[in-house]
Amino acid sequence: MKHYTYKPTGVCSREMNFDVEDNKIYNLKVTGGCNGNLKGIAALVEGQDINIIKDKLKGIDCNGRGTSCPDQLSKALEEVSE
Repeated sequence: MKHYTYKPTGVCSREMNFDVEDNKIYNLKVTGGCNGNLKGIAALVEGQDINIIKDKLKGIDCNGRGTSCPDQLSKALEEVSE
């Protein structure tokens, strides 16, 4: 299992930490942002294929920012899947 840390931009969350094994995401922890919503997202993505997750979350907007915490997670997963 490999651990990753991602620093999101343009959103309230400050850091995303997660593990990847066999192209699946585990142990997502987000610092900052909307605590309940991000815990919900973490529960939903646990054990899921990173390609499916990044495609589902890509482009989600938060209040006209042009990005969101889910969109930033998709960017993080894009980086680790390259």
